Amino acid sequence: MSGLGKKRSKFGTFVDMNGISQKDLCDATGLNKKTLSRICNEDDASLRAITRQALIEAVRELTGNQRVKEADFWDV
Repeated sequence: MSGLGKKRSKFGTFVDMNGISQKDLCDATGLNKKTLSRICNEDDASLRAITRQALIEAVRELTGNQRVKEADFWDV
């Protein structure tokens, strides 16, 4: 839902630009929709390492881009 005036995090912008829906991410990671919404909207959302890894694995699978890494979105 890009372009509605919402500020997006680096991760949220990446998801939007690659046409990945939050529902797809929910299904791939098992995370709650509310949690994913927070992650996509807040740059400073604090995440556990296992959550970040699940998101990266899901994004790699959904985009086919194996070069995506945690450091692209979060300070690790």
